[in-house]
Amino acid sequence: MTVLPADGLSLAADFPDPSHDQWQSLVEGVLRKSGKDVTGTAAEEALSTELGDGLTARPLYTSDDTSADPGFPGFAPFVRGGRATGNTVAGWDVRQHHALPDPVRLNEALLGDLENGVTSLWLAVGGPGGVPVSGLARALDGVYLDLAPVVLDAGDALDPAVRALLALHETRGVAKEAVRGSLGADPLGWTARTGTEPDLTAALHWAQVCRHEYPGLRALTVDALPYHEAGGSAAEELGLSLATGVAYLRALTAAGLSAEEACRQLEFRYAATADQFLTIAKLRAARRLWARVAEVCGARAAGAQHQHAVTSSVMMTRRDPWVNMLRTTLACLGAGVGGADSVTVLPFDHALGLPDAFARRIARNTSTILMEESHLARVIDPAGGSWYVERLTDELATAAWSFFQEVERAGGQTAALRSGMVGERIAATWAARSRDLARRKEPVTGVSEFPNLDERSVEREPAPAVPSAGGLPKVRRDEAFETLRARSDRHLAATGSRPKVFLAALGPAAVHTARASFAANLFRAGGFEPVHEPASVDASTAAGAFTAGGAAIACLCSSDALYAEQADAVAGELRSAGAERVFLAGRPGEYSGVDTYVFAGCDVVAVLSSALDRMGVA
Repeated sequence: MTVLPADGLSLAADFPDPSHDQWQSLVEGVLRKSGKDVTGTAAEEALSTELGDGLTARPLYTSDDTSADPGFPGFAPFVRGGRATGNTVAGWDVRQHHALPDPVRLNEALLGDLENGVTSLWLAVGGPGGVPVSGLARALDGVYLDLAPVVLDAGDALDPAVRALLALHETRGVAKEAVRGSLGADPLGWTARTGTEPDLTAALHWAQVCRHEYPGLRALTVDALPYHEAGGSAAEELGLSLATGVAYLRALTAAGLSAEEACRQLEFRYAATADQFLTIAKLRAARRLWARVAEVCGARAAGAQHQHAVTSSVMMTRRDPWVNMLRTTLACLGAGVGGADSVTVLPFDHALGLPDAFARRIARNTSTILMEESHLARVIDPAGGSWYVERLTDELATAAWSFFQEVERAGGQTAALRSGMVGERIAATWAARSRDLARRKEPVTGVSEFPNLDERSVEREPAPAVPSAGGLPKVRRDEAFETLRARSDRHLAATGSRPKVFLAALGPAAVHTARASFAANLFRAGGFEPVHEPASVDASTAAGAFTAGGAAIACLCSSDALYAEQADAVAGELRSAGAERVFLAGRPGEYSGVDTYVFAGCDVVAVLSSALDRMGVA
């Protein structure tokens, strides 16, 4: 007799519960068919993915994967959200970033965004990329400041920018208790960006003013973007944000604020990437970690971290920028599910210069569609309860806390920045990631994978030049491949054609197609135009086909069996026809006449850079 559950539905009650060993046995069978003879835990490890920071995403999670109790939404440790209602009431704050020096053009952009769904404004003020302080009033002309909070990004122009903004509120009759937003003071973040010595004087002054006169206005921002944009990992980003937050708490309490008052002056800014699960876990872990800091400081009631998520500039590409729309959508989804209070989606053409109206429209509509059509904000902590997300949150929090303690042992954030510890640690992380990018272990669609050499470039008005600073660098995932493509562009401009590679395919299409496609994709990533005419060659036709194709290098493409029969002879013919370099698509072997082997996991950047050097491409 089957005993039905309370709801009367048996569902899978008549089926035996599968065991982990049974699942693992099935995995072993599948891997064996693909040529990997592994058993036991090795089979599961073969399907695992390294995430950095010592973290690994496994292929299967069960209820045995325990993690720390996340609590309830709106209650410590705030893993499930800083508010009991999450974003279900009005969705997250859609915050658009603007960096335009011309107040008139900036005003037009601001009003257009506010009329079409943006709910707060993030303004660059001062410096070569921001609106002048004297032009702030003109830029905000027609903006209802009591309805549209303003967040400043003023750098070392903080003091005059804040005075101008608050004076504008007063002139327009906005009550002090109605003022919302953030002054964006972040002296340690400015130090990270510029290498200058931090000065907290203005930040502490305005924190006191906000405490006494502007209860809805936050004075300081703990901006983790400088560390992410320099190539830091998720745990490093979190650890350094904690160290910065603690440094600000110490300074604020020393200036006379209570621990709770100091916590309420802080907003935290994190990067959201196209790895949506890592983004979700990062924001959840950040709230848990800050709740612990607040608890230790005696400010448990103010331990709910206020979060601003910004889609990553590191992941934005200059080639095939349309793919950036997909990347930012995933990042925005991760930020929303992760419980961010405010989300900024960078325009898809961010890496190319100043965004146009269409790009800004797509950026703001990304949030609108996810909230209004996908109803993403209707559920509190949608990822909560997922064994994978809960475990990843816990592991990431542990790794971040360990790095935070390392920074504290080094004397705190200021000392770690001053000594170069932060820069060295992040540089090592980026170097390791760059190796993965070069080997396409971390593929970049449209750049290192599936590039389109014939695509028309997207032209944008150049952004104002920002002088080189002495702080942390800014990196992009497409850097190395962008350099290769730029060399190809210069060759095209100088000669009328791109560097070419002749694909010497051996045997019938069924034999060579897989490796010919692989090789064509690989060489296109470096700006090489593949020549695959005729479809197949042998020792008697290879030389003539190579000469007719006008290429300077060649790549053999076929099966291992045909390589054993024909590779030596065909490579010799290609060399005699003038091939400066002969490649072979496949694992390294002992073939005479072959210079270099290209295969999955090889250093594509090094291989293609060497080929361009050999061809004399500048």
